[in-house]
Amino acid sequence: MSRQKDHANLFDDARSRLEDVFEALDVHDDVIERLMQPSLSLQVAVSVRMDDGRLRVFPGWRVQYDTTLGPAKGGIRFHPDVDQLEVTTLSFWMAVKCAVVDLPYGGGKGGVKVDPKQLSRLELERLARGYIRAIADVMGPRRDIPAPDVNTNATVMGWMADEYNHIVRCKEPAAITGKPPALGGSHGRVAATGRGALHVLDQWAKREQRKPEDTTLAIQGFGNAAYHFARLAHERGYRIVALSDSGGAIYSSEGLDPEPIMQQKTQNQRLHDLVYCDESVCIAENVEHLDRDDLLTLDVDVLVLAALEDQVRGDNVDQVKAKALLEIANGPVTSQAEAALDERDVPVLPDVLANTGGVIVSYYEWVQNRTGERWSEETVNERLAERIESQGRRVLERAEAESISYRQAAYRQGIERIAHGILQRGNCQDSE
Repeated sequence: MSRQKDHANLFDDARSRLEDVFEALDVHDDVIERLMQPSLSLQVAVSVRMDDGRLRVFPGWRVQYDTTLGPAKGGIRFHPDVDQLEVTTLSFWMAVKCAVVDLPYGGGKGGVKVDPKQLSRLELERLARGYIRAIADVMGPRRDIPAPDVNTNATVMGWMADEYNHIVRCKEPAAITGKPPALGGSHGRVAATGRGALHVLDQWAKREQRKPEDTTLAIQGFGNAAYHFARLAHERGYRIVALSDSGGAIYSSEGLDPEPIMQQKTQNQRLHDLVYCDESVCIAENVEHLDRDDLLTLDVDVLVLAALEDQVRGDNVDQVKAKALLEIANGPVTSQAEAALDERDVPVLPDVLANTGGVIVSYYEWVQNRTGERWSEETVNERLAERIESQGRRVLERAEAESISYRQAAYRQGIERIAHGILQRGNCQDSE
């Protein structure tokens, strides 16, 4: 099956989750019509002069799915499998998740089809700046605010912010979030996605009367968000027994400390290449090497999905033995797989709630940039905890009260807010 076809299915699968939401909320036909396609979809060609003098052109996209509640907000990913349908799906999820946690944003997303590992640092910078030149007409602090995503980070956002400042000939730090602190970035932004996911896990564990020290975790996708989640979860007392990256997985029933493992991974690139115990240092004991996908089949309390979309599907869901799933990545569990998990009473803590920590702190960065304030990391973390816990509590309580899944509760909370905004804008013949 081609990757393009996968992404077509991904978008259809994402929209299919709206059907029961629309029915349960008795949503107006105008709202349904508006939310079944993006408001704006832009395709661009980004020309990059390579270090050897060749010119290469990379296709890129920026999609604004819905901006009813505010300017579009969403990251930019650099990945060889990116296409328009994937970016569209991601922008749809962003619209929902911003509404779930009551942010004054709509949903946006961007992407460039490129393998950034094949680029030098200067080529990567030229690509980042070229992408901003290509989309500058549809972005800005009151229209569409990009942020980091897969294979982009604070450094890349800094290049993009600088390029945008050159284009508009003034300082507009609020045009892009996830920047380095020296360029107006917020303290606490780098760890925000992982920190927010841990708050959601803690809320669920408390409701289930489950203690962290009695809860085992297997974490797929040991990148930035997963690392900070793992580090904070380990400090909280959760027992992390498995980690994976694109090259493979490691397992230890005695538990893994993610901090020294990430330090080694930064130098050696892949978990499989690390030396866990030698004559001078032992960063983990009794480590077993597994194939990457074997991590999904481990008998653990919580399977944490922090890689890419479509990881748990209809063809492998029967092999999942975890008692609960936590989505840090976007869309890692398909609707077909979730239906099977629901039949087995295996809850899924959904992405549209669990990974909102990043966009929440991006919102705080945007607020600081627009007001000229500088908040401490402690203040940012406190405000993140307050928002995600209050909105998360509403989702968990709604799921219990209405006897529905956590995802259904989250979608109802988000779509309810978007639908109300659409109707309040007027031009609807029979709305009150």
